[in-house]
Amino acid sequence: MSLVVKNLSVINKDQSVLFAPVSFSIDPGEILTLMGPSGCGKSTLLSAVAGHLSADFKYKGQCYLHGQALNHLSPEKRKIGILFQDDLLFPHLNIWENLALAIPEQIKKSQRKELAMLTLEKLNLEFIACSSPAQISGGQRARVSMMRMLLAEPDAVLLDEPFNKLDKSLRAEFRSWVLALLNERKLPALMVTHDQEDLPDNGRSLIWPWRDIENNNKESEHA
Repeated sequence: MSLVVKNLSVINKDQSVLFAPVSFSIDPGEILTLMGPSGCGKSTLLSAVAGHLSADFKYKGQCYLHGQALNHLSPEKRKIGILFQDDLLFPHLNIWENLALAIPEQIKKSQRKELAMLTLEKLNLEFIACSSPAQISGGQRARVSMMRMLLAEPDAVLLDEPFNKLDKSLRAEFRSWVLALLNERKLPALMVTHDQEDLPDNGRSLIWPWRDIENNNKESEHA
């Protein structure tokens, strides 16, 4: 039940190669972190895995989730959740409506509000259910965004600088909460970050130009 990438490389429209082929496997509950300078292709790699690659690029290689090839599946059929540094909540919807929107279509509409409210209760945030995103704090928006992504029932998760816009104290708390949730739900996760503090203690990292290292060696690698 892993997320597997085999010999994935991304090519620009001018046929130049953005990065050489990379391969990795991420087990359920494990987080693999991509670290490197801006422009080296970290977010583009995430886009290729998710199926959102811009028309300016194409990729070679294979992506598999739980043994199923993803290359020819549309993004919505890949069952991959994405958490960005911006919360991307819909401003015209209140908080419970934002959550309900992510719930799979097979769930009856009459049950969606109930599930959204239960989610907010678990976060002790039921009091913001009818608030708009503009009326709540950045930390609250971040938590709602995370839970909205999980309510879509993904089989794997991509994290694109998800903690970047939070202040330092809130960032540490939110990071611990997100990593614990991913481990609890046994979801394989691929994370892009510039901050070494974001690395899970027991995880692995791909350091540009994509060398796979254990995180307990991260200080020597960045010395």
